[in-house]
Amino acid sequence: MTAKLDIGYIPLVDAAPLLVAAEIGFAAEEGLEIILHREPSWSAIRDRLAFGQLHAAHMLAPIPIAMSMGLGGLPLPVDALQVLSVNGTVIGVSRPLAARMRERGVPSDIMAAAAVGRALIEACPRPLKIGVPFPFSMHAELLYYWLGALGLHAPQQLTVRTIPPPRMAEAMEAGEIDAFCVGEPWGSVAVEQGVADIVLPGCAIWRFAPEKVLAVSRSFRETEPDLIARLMRAVWRAGRWLGDPSHHMATAEILAQPRHLDVSPEILSRSLEGRLIVSAEGEVRRIPRFVEFAAGAAQFPWRSQALWIATRLSERLGADPADVARAARDVFRSDLYRANLGPIGADLPGASEKVEGSLDAETPVSSSLGRLFMGPDSFFDGRIFEPLPLS
Repeated sequence: MTAKLDIGYIPLVDAAPLLVAAEIGFAAEEGLEIILHREPSWSAIRDRLAFGQLHAAHMLAPIPIAMSMGLGGLPLPVDALQVLSVNGTVIGVSRPLAARMRERGVPSDIMAAAAVGRALIEACPRPLKIGVPFPFSMHAELLYYWLGALGLHAPQQLTVRTIPPPRMAEAMEAGEIDAFCVGEPWGSVAVEQGVADIVLPGCAIWRFAPEKVLAVSRSFRETEPDLIARLMRAVWRAGRWLGDPSHHMATAEILAQPRHLDVSPEILSRSLEGRLIVSAEGEVRRIPRFVEFAAGAAQFPWRSQALWIATRLSERLGADPADVARAARDVFRSDLYRANLGPIGADLPGASEKVEGSLDAETPVSSSLGRLFMGPDSFFDGRIFEPLPLS
Protein backbone atom coordinates (compact mmCIF):
# COMPACT_ATOMS: atom_id res chain seq x y z
CA MET A 1 0.00 0.00 0.00
CA THR A 2 1.23 3.49 -0.86
CA ALA A 3 1.96 5.67 2.16
CA LYS A 4 0.99 9.33 2.06
CA LEU A 5 3.29 11.98 3.48
CA ASP A 6 2.32 15.63 3.95
CA ILE A 7 5.38 17.77 3.29
CA GLY A 8 5.57 21.55 3.53
CA TYR A 9 7.78 23.80 1.44
CA ILE A 10 8.38 27.45 0.64
CA PRO A 11 8.36 28.37 -3.09
CA LEU A 12 12.11 28.50 -3.68
CA VAL A 13 14.53 26.92 -6.14
CA ASP A 14 16.01 24.90 -3.29
CA ALA A 15 12.69 23.13 -2.70
CA ALA A 16 13.50 21.27 -5.94
CA PRO A 17 14.53 17.93 -4.35
CA LEU A 18 11.08 17.54 -2.81
CA LEU A 19 9.19 18.75 -5.88
CA VAL A 20 11.24 16.52 -8.17
CA ALA A 21 10.88 13.51 -5.86
CA ALA A 22 7.11 13.96 -6.05
CA GLU A 23 6.85 14.83 -9.76
CA ILE A 24 9.48 12.63 -11.44
CA GLY A 25 8.58 9.42 -9.62
CA PHE A 26 11.36 8.89 -7.09
CA ALA A 27 8.81 8.92 -4.26
CA ALA A 28 6.49 6.51 -6.10
CA GLU A 29 9.39 4.09 -6.55
CA GLU A 30 9.59 3.96 -2.75
CA GLY A 31 5.85 3.42 -2.34
CA LEU A 32 5.28 7.00 -1.22
CA GLU A 33 2.79 9.65 -2.25
CA ILE A 34 4.16 13.06 -1.34
CA ILE A 35 1.39 15.57 -0.78
CA LEU A 36 3.04 18.96 -1.17
CA HIS A 37 1.87 21.94 0.85
CA ARG A 38 3.07 25.35 -0.36
CA GLU A 39 3.34 27.42 2.81
CA PRO A 40 3.32 31.23 3.16
CA SER A 41 6.21 31.59 5.61
CA TRP A 42 8.90 29.75 7.56
CA SER A 43 7.01 30.29 10.80
CA ALA A 44 3.99 28.52 9.25
CA ILE A 45 6.15 25.53 8.28
CA ARG A 46 7.75 25.42 11.74
CA ASP A 47 4.39 25.58 13.51
CA ARG A 48 2.66 23.01 11.28
CA LEU A 49 5.53 20.56 11.76
CA ALA A 50 5.46 21.13 15.52
CA PHE A 51 1.69 20.53 15.71
CA GLY A 52 1.86 17.36 13.62
CA GLN A 53 0.06 18.83 10.60
CA LEU A 54 3.08 18.03 8.41
CA HIS A 55 5.10 14.83 8.41
CA ALA A 56 8.23 16.51 7.03
CA ALA A 57 9.38 19.89 5.81
CA HIS A 58 11.74 21.82 3.57
CA MET A 59 13.35 23.90 6.30
CA LEU A 60 16.02 26.52 6.84
CA ALA A 61 19.07 24.74 8.26
CA PRO A 62 19.14 26.72 11.56
CA ILE A 63 15.46 26.17 12.45
CA PRO A 64 15.75 22.57 13.71
CA ILE A 65 18.74 23.60 15.81
CA ALA A 66 16.88 26.62 17.22
CA MET A 67 13.78 24.52 17.96
CA SER A 68 15.85 21.87 19.70
CA MET A 69 17.50 24.64 21.76
CA GLY A 70 14.07 25.98 22.76
CA LEU A 71 14.46 29.21 20.77
CA GLY A 72 11.60 30.95 19.02
CA GLY A 73 8.73 29.89 21.25
CA LEU A 74 8.22 26.30 20.05
CA PRO A 75 10.69 23.93 21.72
CA LEU A 76 10.59 20.56 19.97
CA PRO A 77 13.23 17.94 19.19
CA VAL A 78 13.61 18.02 15.40
CA ASP A 79 15.90 15.92 13.22
CA ALA A 80 17.58 17.21 10.06
CA LEU A 81 17.76 13.98 8.05
CA GLN A 82 19.80 15.35 5.15
CA VAL A 83 20.74 18.60 3.50
CA LEU A 84 18.48 19.54 0.58
CA SER A 85 20.66 22.31 -0.84
CA VAL A 86 23.92 24.15 -0.37
CA ASN A 87 24.17 27.87 -1.20
CA GLY A 88 21.58 29.43 -3.56
CA THR A 89 21.04 32.82 -1.89
CA VAL A 90 21.72 36.37 -3.07
CA ILE A 91 22.17 39.76 -1.46
CA GLY A 92 20.38 42.59 -3.21
CA VAL A 93 20.20 46.32 -2.59
CA SER A 94 17.83 49.05 -3.71
CA ARG A 95 18.73 50.73 -6.97
CA PRO A 96 19.56 54.09 -5.29
CA LEU A 97 21.83 52.29 -2.81
CA ALA A 98 23.45 50.36 -5.69
CA ALA A 99 24.18 53.69 -7.43
CA ARG A 100 25.83 55.06 -4.30
CA MET A 101 27.91 51.87 -4.03
CA ARG A 102 29.09 52.29 -7.63
CA GLU A 103 30.16 55.85 -6.83
CA ARG A 104 32.39 54.37 -4.12
CA GLY A 105 33.97 51.88 -6.49
CA VAL A 106 32.12 48.61 -5.86
CA PRO A 107 34.17 45.91 -7.61
CA SER A 108 32.99 44.14 -10.76
CA ASP A 109 33.94 40.82 -9.12
CA ILE A 110 30.67 39.68 -7.57
CA MET A 111 32.56 37.20 -5.34
CA ALA A 112 34.67 39.93 -3.70
CA ALA A 113 32.71 39.86 -0.44
CA ALA A 114 35.03 42.11 1.59
CA ALA A 115 35.22 44.87 -1.05
CA VAL A 116 31.48 44.72 -1.78
CA GLY A 117 30.75 44.83 1.95
CA ARG A 118 32.96 47.88 2.49
CA ALA A 119 31.27 49.70 -0.40
CA LEU A 120 27.87 48.83 1.08
CA ILE A 121 28.84 50.06 4.54
CA GLU A 122 30.17 53.36 3.14
CA ALA A 123 27.04 53.93 1.05
CA CYS A 124 24.25 52.66 3.29
CA PRO A 125 21.99 54.69 5.59
CA ARG A 126 22.23 54.10 9.35
CA PRO A 127 20.79 51.83 10.47
CA LEU A 128 20.77 49.66 7.36
CA LYS A 129 17.36 48.00 7.03
CA ILE A 130 17.84 44.53 5.61
CA GLY A 131 15.26 41.83 4.96
CA VAL A 132 15.72 38.13 5.66
CA PRO A 133 13.15 35.32 5.44
CA PHE A 134 13.41 34.30 9.11
CA PRO A 135 15.40 35.22 12.24
CA PHE A 136 16.87 31.70 12.48
CA SER A 137 18.23 31.34 8.95
CA MET A 138 21.52 31.05 7.12
CA HIS A 139 20.58 34.37 5.53
CA ALA A 140 20.69 36.09 8.91
CA GLU A 141 23.78 34.24 10.13
CA LEU A 142 25.76 34.98 6.96
CA LEU A 143 24.78 38.64 7.09
CA TYR A 144 25.74 38.99 10.75
CA TYR A 145 29.03 37.21 10.09
CA TRP A 146 29.87 39.22 6.94
CA LEU A 147 28.86 42.71 8.04
CA GLY A 148 30.01 42.21 11.63
CA ALA A 149 33.48 41.22 10.45
CA LEU A 150 33.61 44.45 8.42
CA GLY A 151 32.45 46.67 11.29
CA LEU A 152 28.66 47.01 10.81
CA HIS A 153 27.03 45.52 13.89
CA ALA A 154 23.46 44.76 14.91
CA PRO A 155 21.38 46.18 16.46
CA GLN A 156 23.09 49.57 16.58
CA GLN A 157 23.81 49.90 12.86
CA LEU A 158 21.79 47.10 11.35
CA THR A 159 18.05 46.45 11.52
CA VAL A 160 17.05 42.98 10.35
CA ARG A 161 13.41 42.51 9.32
CA THR A 162 11.59 39.24 8.62
CA ILE A 163 9.91 39.13 5.20
CA PRO A 164 8.65 36.01 3.37
CA PRO A 165 10.75 35.36 0.24
CA PRO A 166 8.00 36.07 -2.34
CA ARG A 167 7.38 39.47 -0.70
CA MET A 168 11.00 40.66 -0.82
CA ALA A 169 10.65 42.72 -4.03
CA GLU A 170 7.42 44.28 -2.76
CA ALA A 171 9.07 45.27 0.53
CA MET A 172 12.00 46.80 -1.36
CA GLU A 173 9.70 48.79 -3.64
CA ALA A 174 7.72 50.05 -0.64
CA GLY A 175 10.89 51.31 1.06
CA GLU A 176 10.53 48.91 3.99
CA ILE A 177 14.10 47.66 3.45
CA ASP A 178 17.32 48.95 1.87
CA ALA A 179 18.72 45.48 1.16
CA PHE A 180 17.85 41.80 1.41
CA CYS A 181 19.32 38.33 1.56
CA VAL A 182 16.98 35.81 -0.02
CA GLY A 183 16.94 32.50 -1.82
CA GLU A 184 16.41 32.36 -5.54
CA PRO A 185 14.38 33.07 -7.57
CA TRP A 186 13.18 36.00 -5.48
CA GLY A 187 16.36 38.07 -5.81
CA SER A 188 16.16 37.71 -9.58
CA VAL A 189 12.46 38.58 -9.50
CA ALA A 190 13.31 41.84 -7.69
CA VAL A 191 15.86 42.61 -10.43
CA GLU A 192 13.31 41.81 -13.15
CA GLN A 193 10.86 44.20 -11.50
CA GLY A 194 13.49 46.95 -11.52
CA VAL A 195 13.58 47.48 -7.75
CA ALA A 196 16.97 45.93 -6.82
CA ASP A 197 20.46 45.05 -7.97
CA ILE A 198 22.14 41.82 -6.87
CA VAL A 199 25.55 42.69 -5.41
CA LEU A 200 26.72 39.41 -3.87
CA PRO A 201 25.79 35.72 -3.71
CA GLY A 202 25.68 34.13 -0.28
CA CYS A 203 28.38 31.67 -1.36
CA ALA A 204 30.85 34.57 -1.54
CA ILE A 205 30.61 34.77 2.27
CA TRP A 206 30.80 31.01 2.93
CA ARG A 207 31.45 28.93 -0.14
CA PHE A 208 29.67 25.81 1.13
CA ALA A 209 26.84 26.89 3.42
CA PRO A 210 24.06 24.37 4.18
CA GLU A 211 20.91 26.22 3.19
CA LYS A 212 17.89 23.92 3.54
CA VAL A 213 17.38 20.56 5.22
CA LEU A 214 14.78 17.81 5.21
CA ALA A 215 13.31 18.04 8.70
CA VAL A 216 10.99 15.81 10.73
CA SER A 217 9.94 15.76 14.35
CA ARG A 218 11.97 13.32 16.39
CA SER A 219 8.82 11.56 17.56
CA PHE A 220 7.71 10.87 13.97
CA ARG A 221 11.19 9.64 13.06
CA GLU A 222 11.23 7.28 16.04
CA THR A 223 7.78 5.83 15.34
CA GLU A 224 8.12 5.53 11.53
CA PRO A 225 11.71 4.47 10.76
CA ASP A 226 10.73 2.65 7.55
CA LEU A 227 8.86 5.66 6.14
CA ILE A 228 11.80 7.87 7.03
CA ALA A 229 14.24 5.59 5.20
CA ARG A 230 12.02 5.50 2.11
CA LEU A 231 11.64 9.28 2.09
CA MET A 232 15.39 9.79 2.46
CA ARG A 233 16.10 7.44 -0.44
CA ALA A 234 13.61 9.24 -2.70
CA VAL A 235 15.01 12.67 -1.86
CA TRP A 236 18.62 11.49 -2.26
CA ARG A 237 17.87 10.17 -5.75
CA ALA A 238 16.09 13.43 -6.62
CA GLY A 239 19.15 15.39 -5.49
CA ARG A 240 21.43 13.32 -7.70
CA TRP A 241 19.07 13.85 -10.65
CA LEU A 242 19.11 17.60 -10.01
CA GLY A 243 22.89 17.58 -9.93
CA ASP A 244 23.00 16.70 -13.64
CA PRO A 245 23.18 19.98 -15.64
CA SER A 246 21.28 18.35 -18.51
CA HIS A 247 18.20 18.35 -16.26
CA HIS A 248 18.19 22.10 -15.57
CA MET A 249 15.53 22.98 -18.13
CA ALA A 250 13.25 20.12 -17.09
CA THR A 251 13.68 21.20 -13.47
CA ALA A 252 12.84 24.81 -14.35
CA GLU A 253 9.64 23.66 -16.09
CA ILE A 254 8.60 21.65 -13.02
CA LEU A 255 9.31 24.49 -10.61
CA ALA A 256 7.62 27.09 -12.85
CA GLN A 257 4.21 25.45 -12.59
CA PRO A 258 1.59 27.75 -10.99
CA ARG A 259 1.02 25.34 -8.10
CA HIS A 260 4.73 25.38 -7.27
CA LEU A 261 6.76 28.60 -7.73
CA ASP A 262 4.74 30.27 -10.51
CA VAL A 263 7.83 32.03 -11.85
CA SER A 264 9.20 32.17 -15.41
CA PRO A 265 11.19 29.05 -16.39
CA GLU A 266 13.89 31.34 -17.82
CA ILE A 267 14.52 32.95 -14.42
CA LEU A 268 14.55 29.54 -12.74
CA SER A 269 16.91 28.07 -15.31
CA ARG A 270 19.37 30.92 -14.79
CA SER A 271 19.26 30.34 -11.03
CA LEU A 272 19.97 26.63 -11.45
CA GLU A 273 22.89 27.41 -13.78
CA GLY A 274 24.35 30.19 -11.60
CA ARG A 275 23.98 32.65 -14.47
CA LEU A 276 22.33 35.65 -12.84
CA ILE A 277 21.16 38.94 -14.32
CA VAL A 278 22.17 41.32 -11.56
CA SER A 279 20.75 44.67 -12.69
CA ALA A 280 17.99 46.17 -14.81
CA GLU A 281 20.67 46.98 -17.40
CA GLY A 282 21.02 43.25 -18.03
CA GLU A 283 24.49 42.70 -16.54
CA VAL A 284 25.18 38.98 -16.26
CA ARG A 285 27.39 37.33 -13.66
CA ARG A 286 28.33 33.65 -13.66
CA ILE A 287 28.71 32.14 -10.20
CA PRO A 288 30.39 28.73 -9.89
CA ARG A 289 28.57 26.30 -7.60
CA PHE A 290 25.82 28.84 -7.03
CA VAL A 291 23.49 26.13 -5.77
CA GLU A 292 24.40 22.50 -5.16
CA PHE A 293 22.07 19.55 -4.71
CA ALA A 294 24.50 16.62 -4.83
CA ALA A 295 28.16 17.31 -5.70
CA GLY A 296 30.79 17.35 -2.97
CA ALA A 297 28.60 15.52 -0.43
CA ALA A 298 26.10 18.38 -0.62
CA GLN A 299 23.34 16.22 0.88
CA PHE A 300 25.41 15.00 3.83
CA PRO A 301 24.34 16.51 7.19
CA TRP A 302 27.76 17.49 8.56
CA ARG A 303 27.59 17.84 12.32
CA SER A 304 30.33 20.47 12.12
CA GLN A 305 28.01 22.66 10.04
CA ALA A 306 25.31 22.28 12.68
CA LEU A 307 27.90 23.26 15.28
CA TRP A 308 28.86 26.39 13.31
CA ILE A 309 25.21 27.44 13.23
CA ALA A 310 24.69 26.66 16.90
CA THR A 311 27.85 28.51 17.90
CA ARG A 312 26.69 31.60 16.04
CA LEU A 313 23.29 31.41 17.73
CA SER A 314 24.83 30.94 21.18
CA GLU A 315 27.19 33.91 20.70
CA ARG A 316 24.30 36.17 19.75
CA LEU A 317 21.81 34.89 22.31
CA GLY A 318 24.05 34.08 25.26
CA ALA A 319 23.55 30.31 25.44
CA ASP A 320 26.13 27.96 26.97
CA PRO A 321 28.47 26.78 24.16
CA ALA A 322 28.85 23.23 25.52
CA ASP A 323 25.08 22.74 25.83
CA VAL A 324 24.60 24.16 22.35
CA ALA A 325 27.25 21.83 20.91
CA ARG A 326 25.55 18.75 22.38
CA ALA A 327 22.15 19.83 21.04
CA ALA A 328 23.49 20.59 17.57
CA ARG A 329 25.25 17.24 17.19
CA ASP A 330 21.96 15.49 17.94
CA VAL A 331 20.04 17.45 15.26
CA PHE A 332 22.04 16.82 12.07
CA ARG A 333 21.58 13.07 11.66
CA SER A 334 24.68 11.87 9.85
CA ASP A 335 24.08 8.46 11.49
CA LEU A 336 20.71 8.05 9.77
CA TYR A 337 22.17 9.26 6.49
CA ARG A 338 24.84 6.58 6.70
CA ALA A 339 22.40 3.82 7.68
CA ASN A 340 19.73 4.60 5.10
CA LEU A 341 21.73 5.83 2.11
CA GLY A 342 25.00 3.92 2.28
CA PRO A 343 23.31 0.67 1.15
CA ILE A 344 21.96 2.31 -2.04
CA GLY A 345 25.26 3.80 -3.18
CA ALA A 346 25.85 7.08 -1.37
CA ASP A 347 29.57 7.81 -1.14
CA LEU A 348 29.86 8.41 2.59
CA PRO A 349 32.54 10.71 4.05
CA GLY A 350 34.98 9.02 6.41
CA ALA A 351 33.98 11.38 9.24
CA SER A 352 30.82 13.22 10.29
CA GLU A 353 32.61 16.39 11.40
CA LYS A 354 35.32 18.41 9.70
CA VAL A 355 37.15 21.68 9.97
CA GLU A 356 34.89 24.18 8.19
CA GLY A 357 36.49 26.76 5.94
CA SER A 358 39.79 24.99 5.31
CA LEU A 359 39.42 24.11 1.62
CA ASP A 360 40.28 26.57 -1.16
CA ALA A 361 40.14 24.05 -4.02
CA GLU A 362 38.52 20.76 -4.91
CA THR A 363 40.11 18.10 -2.69
CA PRO A 364 39.81 14.29 -2.55
CA VAL A 365 38.73 13.03 0.87
CA SER A 366 38.36 9.66 2.53
CA SER A 367 35.01 8.05 1.71
CA SER A 368 33.25 4.70 1.60
CA LEU A 369 33.54 4.38 -2.20
CA GLY A 370 36.77 6.33 -2.59
CA ARG A 371 35.31 8.76 -5.15
CA LEU A 372 34.44 11.78 -3.02
CA PHE A 373 35.85 15.20 -3.83
CA MET A 374 34.98 18.13 -1.58
CA GLY A 375 34.81 21.54 -3.20
CA PRO A 376 35.99 24.85 -1.71
CA ASP A 377 34.33 25.70 1.61
CA SER A 378 36.28 28.81 2.67
CA PHE A 379 34.90 31.83 4.51
CA PHE A 380 35.44 35.24 2.90
CA ASP A 381 37.73 36.43 5.70
CA GLY A 382 39.93 33.32 5.80
CA ARG A 383 38.78 32.15 9.20
CA ILE A 384 38.22 28.48 9.92
CA PHE A 385 35.84 26.80 12.34
CA GLU A 386 37.05 23.77 14.28
CA PRO A 387 34.32 21.95 16.24
CA LEU A 388 34.69 21.57 19.99
CA PRO A 389 35.61 17.99 20.91
CA LEU A 390 32.94 15.78 22.41
CA SER A 391 32.94 15.97 26.21
